[in-house]
Amino acid sequence: MSLINSKRVIRAGFLSFWRNGIVSVASLLVATITLSVITALLLLQAVLHFSLSQIQDKVDITIYMTNTAPEESILELKGSLEKLPEVNSVIYTSREDALENFKNLHQDDFLTLQALEELDENPLGASLNVKAKETSQYESITKFLENGPALSSGSTPIIDKVNYHQNKVVIERLTSIINGARKLGLIVTIILVLISIIITFNTIRLTIYFAREEIGIMRLVGAENRYIRGPFMVEGILYGSIASVITLLIYLPCLLYTSPSPRD
Repeated sequence: MSLINSKRVIRAGFLSFWRNGIVSVASLLVATITLSVITALLLLQAVLHFSLSQIQDKVDITIYMTNTAPEESILELKGSLEKLPEVNSVIYTSREDALENFKNLHQDDFLTLQALEELDENPLGASLNVKAKETSQYESITKFLENGPALSSGSTPIIDKVNYHQNKVVIERLTSIINGARKLGLIVTIILVLISIIITFNTIRLTIYFAREEIGIMRLVGAENRYIRGPFMVEGILYGSIASVITLLIYLPCLLYTSPSPRD
């Protein structure tokens, strides 16, 4: 198609856009609603994934060591845990750090601090804080701790307790909620995409229906298909561009309001 013919097609598309005022407004409204729904869905999915990641970051298990556990044995266990594919991170807290954290936590409790000072030795043991990549993987990590080779120093156990069983109900519920939310998000996405496709298809059919007489005349005078389709393609580009700008103006204030500032 030559440059002159391209300009004619583009000009015809703009003229058709402005001439069919009601149809253009209706098409813009439908396109804007469709884009707004898709944008809202994407934002909701982003919020959902962020919330789920925040929940997952707060779920962990703590391995409490005996007071007599040698530090080298604890570090050996830490290394074994870090090699597991299910483990995301392992944080070691020494007995001294545990005591310091306990004092900071109870700094306003004078009686507790006084009772602690009266003890001859540190009553707290070291610990390992384990975070898994998925909440459903904590059970397999706990089984490794129950059956693993690096759980004792000689014949003396180094693990006092693991708090997984105390948090098992909460972890299982969170796992169920996370999996259910992901499946629901996928189903809703598929449904809305199908609805958007149907709405867009019907919008195109509506535009062609109102221009059926014009299309018939163009065919009678021998116009090629590309000249007939070209103005409609230009109109479609205009609908999509204007609807995108409107959707951006609708959601931009919300994004600016909810986005954290650089100082945060």
